[in-house]
Amino acid sequence: MRIADLQIPQFVLEAFEVETSVKRPKMMVACTQPCPVAAVSASQRVAEEMNVIVGEEVGYSICFEDNISDKTVLKYLTDGMLLREAMAKPLLEMYRVIIIDEAHERTLATSVLFGYLKLVLGMRPDLKLVVMSATVEAKLQDYFDGAPLMKIYCVQHPVDIFYTMKPESDFLGATIRSVVEIHQREEPGDILAFLTRQEEIEEACHRISEEIGKLGNKVGPVEIVYLHSTLPPDMQQKIFDGPPGRKIVVSTITAETSLSIDRIAYVIDPGVVEQKFYDSRVGVEFLMVSPVSRDRADMRASLAGRTVPGKCFRLYTERSYNQDRHGQTDPEILRSNLGSIVLILKKLEVPDLRHFMNLPAEEALTRALKELSDLGALDDKGNLTELGNMMSKFPLDPQMAKMLVVSPGFNCSNEILSICAMLSAKFLFLVPNCFREGFDKVKARFVDTDGDYLTLLNVYNEFKRNKEDLSWCDTNFINYSVLKSAQNVRQHLVQCMSRCGIEMCRTYLYGPEYYDNISKAILAGYFMQVAHLECTGDYLTVKGNQYVHLHPSNFLGGKPEWVVYNEIVSTSMNFIRTAMDVRGEWLVDIAPPRYYLKNFPNSEAKQILELLEKWKEEQRKWEREESKNKRYVPRKRGEEVGSREVHRKQEREESRNKRYVLSSNCAWKREEEVGSREVHRKREREDRERQWEERERKRKCATRKQ
Repeated sequence: MRIADLQIPQFVLEAFEVETSVKRPKMMVACTQPCPVAAVSASQRVAEEMNVIVGEEVGYSICFEDNISDKTVLKYLTDGMLLREAMAKPLLEMYRVIIIDEAHERTLATSVLFGYLKLVLGMRPDLKLVVMSATVEAKLQDYFDGAPLMKIYCVQHPVDIFYTMKPESDFLGATIRSVVEIHQREEPGDILAFLTRQEEIEEACHRISEEIGKLGNKVGPVEIVYLHSTLPPDMQQKIFDGPPGRKIVVSTITAETSLSIDRIAYVIDPGVVEQKFYDSRVGVEFLMVSPVSRDRADMRASLAGRTVPGKCFRLYTERSYNQDRHGQTDPEILRSNLGSIVLILKKLEVPDLRHFMNLPAEEALTRALKELSDLGALDDKGNLTELGNMMSKFPLDPQMAKMLVVSPGFNCSNEILSICAMLSAKFLFLVPNCFREGFDKVKARFVDTDGDYLTLLNVYNEFKRNKEDLSWCDTNFINYSVLKSAQNVRQHLVQCMSRCGIEMCRTYLYGPEYYDNISKAILAGYFMQVAHLECTGDYLTVKGNQYVHLHPSNFLGGKPEWVVYNEIVSTSMNFIRTAMDVRGEWLVDIAPPRYYLKNFPNSEAKQILELLEKWKEEQRKWEREESKNKRYVPRKRGEEVGSREVHRKQEREESRNKRYVLSSNCAWKREEEVGSREVHRKREREDRERQWEERERKRKCATRKQ
């Protein structure tokens, strides 16, 4: 974010105030940013320059957080939030001017905004649109009918660029070494190093601190800070604080355009970036580390010359820069799952995407429509169903929104709310390498071996039970700010549920249905993200039929036969992350009819599901016959003989009595449970382990015979 990016909204606001002081006193200026960190930071900087308080004349709106008031005239918000505001007010009447900043980032929401705002401009001649980009694209200017182009030249100090003689295989280690060497040998000036993931950043900060600590008095004082998109605003402020010595900032791509960090004199570019890629042929979205494009590499290098002459150290060869990298980063709309965007466009009643500047592949659109139809969000004609309309009101991906909307049907909306909030809490545990052994003992308090979803729920419940105590988080190696952020997300989701009239309910913690209800609700949303353990020891996914492995960070006890997962991460292998044990019969009950039989290839998983389908069909047939043979005898009012409801009630009572012993004070106590949930699940796991060992034995015997 350059100085001009902060000044232009103020210039627009001044002109707007002169023009509208009589005509339109209530309309605002909106300025979009590609990520929440940028929106919050920009609003703080502009409010400081205008000598006003954030939340009054200048405010911001990001996902799950609003800081605006009736006085607000300049509003910073993410591009996704502007799309959501359009769902409530399609013509965006509350804005006189809309500024799309960082347009070169070409996020998914920004690409959709271009197409949607072009439609709105045709219906609102009074609306002004300003697009700001670090690069000039003739295609973008032509798309808006030859709109006037203005170039603003900023002072850029010279930057010397250095390459490695040969490719670096370990970019994390090379980044750490480069930081330490610069601190030892180079002149004063702050250092900015790029890495791909938050866990890499935290490890790098720890190792850099250790290496510099070994140097003792040979080097000057240093402060190491990290930056990523989920960092809370109070921690972001550390990046701008001026330490007595050198400041080292280790960041994801957030620092490329989202923030303006003064005094950066040295940039370390490992030449890689983590991005999501969607393979529309198989319908699978991967989180992958890939080489940066040349325009992104140039953007990183320019950060070293914003305020002082600088140096950029590229941890790859000059040949790689010139020959092995794309000139520009592909717009996100060309490499993303379009489910969320199609759901929003259906709500906005946008008929198609033919007028969009970057048309996604037809296959990707068809896949998105099919997935929304499988989720029940669209009917046979492609129109929003009542369920789809409700899902579109939540700022969540379609699977998570479906899980939350249907959770009252499983009597666990309170628990699913907490899980949804915790899924936004990336990198929950902060564990320095020197405390690994202690952490293994601590995490046993939270871990549920049936899956990561329940482990996340346990952490949140314990956090609330300990009254959100910071010292409790420190003792248990838990990131306090991440949990507070999750709590904020949960509060906003509660408000969304209240507006939609969705019931808040919970399952009895120690009851036999606690685990089952939560698991079924999760499966109702994520039934497309199911994998089966094959005889080879790998998991086969129903979506895309990919062979994958459990991520090392998972908390599952062993290898369950069936798992539902949250995402696929691709590094040296394909891993499924945030997984949970589910039962095969649930798949047949909860997914659309014959969904798995249509999508699984000929495999062990398909054979098992075919048997389950036959068994379920026989069971349904038997129940129909039983229902026909029921005889009802009329009795006095309030008495029902042969009543299905009474029969089911009796069955539930018998089931409860088998599992529990009533304590002397007539209270169900966990320590007095007979056949408790934990014991029952332990037996199930032991049975699965025996089945797995038997399959392994047969496989080895077959291999020896061959």
